[in-house]
Amino acid sequence: MNVPYIQRILTSRVYDVAIETPLQPAPRLSARLGNVVLFKREDLQPIFSFKLRGAYNRMAHLSATERARGVIAASAGNHAQGVAFSGQRLGVRTVIVMPVTTPEIKVEACRARGAEVVLHGDSYSDAEAYAYRLQAESNLVFIHPYDDPLVIAGQGTIGLEISQQIHSDQYHVFVPIGGGGLIAGIAVFLKSINPAVRIIGVEPDDSDAMYQSIEAGERVTLAQVGIFVDGVAVRRVGQHTFDLVRRYVDDFVRVSTDEVCAAIKDVFEDTRAIQEPAGALAVAGLKRYVEDHGLRETTLVALTCGANMNFGRLRHVAERTEIGEQREALLAVTIPERPGSFKRFCRVVGQRNITEFNYRYAPRADAQIFVGVQLERADQRALLVAELEQAGYPTLDLTHDELAIVHLRHMVGGRAPEAVDERLYSFEFPERPGALLQFLESLDESWNISLFHYRNHSSAHGRVLAGIQVRDADMPRFRESLARLGYRHVDQSDNPAYRLFLT
Repeated sequence: MNVPYIQRILTSRVYDVAIETPLQPAPRLSARLGNVVLFKREDLQPIFSFKLRGAYNRMAHLSATERARGVIAASAGNHAQGVAFSGQRLGVRTVIVMPVTTPEIKVEACRARGAEVVLHGDSYSDAEAYAYRLQAESNLVFIHPYDDPLVIAGQGTIGLEISQQIHSDQYHVFVPIGGGGLIAGIAVFLKSINPAVRIIGVEPDDSDAMYQSIEAGERVTLAQVGIFVDGVAVRRVGQHTFDLVRRYVDDFVRVSTDEVCAAIKDVFEDTRAIQEPAGALAVAGLKRYVEDHGLRETTLVALTCGANMNFGRLRHVAERTEIGEQREALLAVTIPERPGSFKRFCRVVGQRNITEFNYRYAPRADAQIFVGVQLERADQRALLVAELEQAGYPTLDLTHDELAIVHLRHMVGGRAPEAVDERLYSFEFPERPGALLQFLESLDESWNISLFHYRNHSSAHGRVLAGIQVRDADMPRFRESLARLGYRHVDQSDNPAYRLFLT
């Protein structure tokens, strides 16, 4: 038993400001995974993050002289809020150095609590180096976000709470890792009182400094880190945390950005709370670990440890979630460039829900379309590709092609001067399987579709842009067919942006 750390945890001052957070069942995720999944809701703290525990515990132990000097911290966001909150509560001057990539919601939260915010560098490590320079110049006390025994002890009170809340002797705890303060504190407490507990560290696959350090047997410094999961974007873990993790943590799992996005959705569906990427990291690791190790009927605890999400980030999260859950196939499909091809293609797709469709006419024998199709299970993607190939449609699976996902899907198209008599219409389609096929069935095959763009955004209606080649003499009949279809539509043929970029 690590007596010094147990004593520090048991005598921590965290409950001056922090709350004991619930260990909340996640029934939907539990049913899907065949295990008992529990969320330790650290996102419910006053600053929406566990970081308040460690920051306040460290600052509550400042001497009178140190308080008079003031403090400085470097942080990607949540530790900064913990220090700012603590400084406001304790009446201590607080300077925070944050990476310029820090979400604005975290920056403003620190300023609102009276902290002096300095933005510097692209990662935590950049901000930390600059903070040490300012500390030396201003004689401030440095409050480390993770590599400090009192900070580690403050985070360790989460382990104390879990031990009192859970009704099982054998369970797994999944903890996100940045610099390692959170997992070090939880692991040292839980493993000291119950060695049967398994502690699993979770890192993004592009910010895995702890995993690489453990593998190397010494702390390593990453050349660069991914910044999507900004709360754990650390190039080098702490010495205290490395020593504790090496001794007390049982295993590690690394996850992708798409898996983190999917986990944000999982937590939302069970709690109606939106986690920041680092806040859902442990849930992503839990899901991957269950899949990799075949766990069943096991009690699994995941920390949902931060909810400081910039609202503008939700668009990216929603876009990547279906891929992270392996519930969307993104395909490049070759179809004949002639009237009626779309309709026949959609008949092959059948009742599967089309989530995206991008196409632009070009004067050649074959057309290339970019199509997204919703899946119920990951193994259905290969079946869909096989069905399309058997129907005579050469198909390229782009589901995990980062270039296609981020850029190329938005660049399908361009000018088509050969598309004579093109009429441009925007439509609102009902978001249901078969809506696209119903639209195509309503059109005469002599009216060629020369442009099509659609992306499902999970609203009641899908917004579709379509170019259709209709001769002047056929316009009355064309308008009648649209009226019978009943989809809301607007003629956009005179739109200046369309005229400028697509004709």
